[in-house]
Amino acid sequence: MKIGIAGAGGIGSNAAVCLVRSGVRRLKIVDFDSVDESNLNRQFYFHDQIGCPKVEALTENLLRIAPDALIEGIVLRLDDENMLRTFEDCDAVVEGFDDLRAKKQLVEALATAGLTVVSASGVAGQTMEGIEIRRLGNCTVMGDFRTDACQAPCYASKVTTVAAMMAHLLLEKGGFYE
Repeated sequence: MKIGIAGAGGIGSNAAVCLVRSGVRRLKIVDFDSVDESNLNRQFYFHDQIGCPKVEALTENLLRIAPDALIEGIVLRLDDENMLRTFEDCDAVVEGFDDLRAKKQLVEALATAGLTVVSASGVAGQTMEGIEIRRLGNCTVMGDFRTDACQAPCYASKVTTVAAMMAHLLLEKGGFYE
């Protein structure tokens, strides 16, 4: 079985690490962005990877953890036209977008296909209070549901906690081990 990672930033990169360290060996990672110095405080990248496409850098980092992993990396900006087609061969998808409109588009596109989606909402700020889980059909959303990245800085402790919760939910569903 295969897990898709839509967005390789704070949520996507850290969820991918948790999944691979837990034994998941098939991932499809999709992102259009490159590693920036401002990412290093909360994303699974290193200083020497600044300027590299996130998909390539994350694939490299994950393969250092699990050389036997089968990771498909795609440098692509996801949109209405390609979201479903991109992840239709996946059994579940981790949503890791910053943009609320893109989050909604992904969840709606994948819900029609019956794909399991784990999503985040409210991972900025320092407080860990109020992190909760909400289920909406095939989608499960985790976060505090109020603190957006445009309102407060993102800290590794909160971002990685929510990413780990997302990965754990998928691991509980099972069937992702090779």
